Amino acid sequence: MFQWKKKLYKGVCLSFFLVITLTILQRSTSPGFFTQDDSKSLGSSELLSAHKRDTDSTNDFWAVKTERHSREDASGSGHPTEWDVTSINCTANWNLTKLSWFTTLEPNFQQFLLYRHCRYFPMIINNPKKCKGNITLLIVVKSIITQHDRREVIRRTWGKEIEVDGKNIQTLFLLGTAMKAEERANYQKLLEYENKIYGDILQWDFLDSFFNLTLKEVHFLKWMNIYCHGVHYIFKGDDDVFVSPHNIVEYLDTNPYPDLFVGDVLFKAKPIRKKENKYYIPTSLYNKSHYPPYAGGGGFIMTGSLAHRLYRASETLELYPIDDVFLGMCLEVINVKPIMHEGFKTFGIVKNKNSKLNKEPCFFKSMIVVHKLLPDDLMNMWRLVNSNLTCSRKVSIL
Repeated sequence: MFQWKKKLYKGVCLSFFLVITLTILQRSTSPGFFTQDDSKSLGSSELLSAHKRDTDSTNDFWAVKTERHSREDASGSGHPTEWDVTSINCTANWNLTKLSWFTTLEPNFQQFLLYRHCRYFPMIINNPKKCKGNITLLIVVKSIITQHDRREVIRRTWGKEIEVDGKNIQTLFLLGTAMKAEERANYQKLLEYENKIYGDILQWDFLDSFFNLTLKEVHFLKWMNIYCHGVHYIFKGDDDVFVSPHNIVEYLDTNPYPDLFVGDVLFKAKPIRKKENKYYIPTSLYNKSHYPPYAGGGGFIMTGSLAHRLYRASETLELYPIDDVFLGMCLEVINVKPIMHEGFKTFGIVKNKNSKLNKEPCFFKSMIVVHKLLPDDLMNMWRLVNSNLTCSRKVSIL
């Protein structure tokens, strides 16, 4: 009995230590660090190199798993049945530096173009079992390693793996590696422990910078093409949104289109040419007057079969630094038009951030996606929407 109590005490202490460590690390990270402006101070070799992780440990779990396998279809078709990128073999395309227009670009765009051809990277954490069986809805969330609190509240709210009207829902989080080199090893260990508990993380060996969001897009499409053949629909979104899985399922039941791609669609959006803007694009990188139609990256829904087609389309295009625009370019390649839907509010219920309507639970109850809510606000809104909420009238958007 004494030995049992001793083991229990050690387990409680370890959990307490992890919670305290995550809290300290999260509070020490600047909220604005993961933007394109901050990448200017980093060298291109650091941004795209494989990151070595600390291997000094006597515990089997905390030891880094370096063994990675690559297999091809036993039928000899050449299609991989597992992630087939096991090393980073990539050098800068220095020929670009000889071009006059290249020298006029800002350092972050020069860096992006020098390594634009570096398309796929090794996997650090993989959970292929998430795509086993018949899955009605796969929830896929873009996250970064430092934002454990956002992932945790999503798991407790709209990302909770449940059945809705008998339909199977699974959840995955997409991550790269930590931007700050001095924090990378500690965050990596904590992420691996988080994955040991939940088993819902996909991580690749590239830095989670703003321009690398497109890498996250193409890596997921490739992963989906390898492992997911029984997924009917995919919801893909950010980790700071409110989502209603029940409204998603209700919408999908009445809109069974084979090439469905629906969200908060922007039509005839113009590239931003103001250099101080986060989404600035120089004309030498994109010289057309308008983007193809694309859905705001806060959240959208597509069919599983369309995701496979988008993967093949993405292989025909060069990477573009804005991930949701890049996906719109892929849709254009396969001649699929995204559908605009009022239930997707990727700029809030109303664009005036100070409006009380943005905090009205009766509106949230009728929506599919609302951006932007941080963890405490998301948890409070989730509780309000799922309480005995009485609304004067129902907003019909489905």
